[in-house]
Amino acid sequence: MPLSAKVRDRCRAYLKPGEEIRYVFPGTSVRIGDLPGMVPFLVVVTDGGIAVLGCSDRFRKHRPNSVFDRLPRDTRLGPVDIDGSLGPTVDVGGVLLEIDEEYIPVIRAADLELAGGANLPQDPLPEL
Repeated sequence: MPLSAKVRDRCRAYLKPGEEIRYVFPGTSVRIGDLPGMVPFLVVVTDGGIAVLGCSDRFRKHRPNSVFDRLPRDTRLGPVDIDGSLGPTVDVGGVLLEIDEEYIPVIRAADLELAGGANLPQDPLPEL
């Protein structure tokens, strides 16, 4: 399910002034470095960087309460590992996150933006 405008508004409070949100997806940590996880996170991709936001707890998984890490925008989020015994996982700044399948296209789109316009798919409904 797409994240609501309320969730995006909550995330804005943790961004740098003027940053525009491009993509947001939730994940639950499988591990953080060498430590086990189960901590909810929101990953916010903006025009200027990537913010990894820690959330309150598993019952308030879409309520950020801290900035865990900031990464430069040229950081690739993929590849998404879909072959493990868990659900799909992605490593974001040393945090292995389990994500819902529906957010795989979000991660791929964020990475595709880094490649520039030449690699973006053509508009399926071009103006005539």
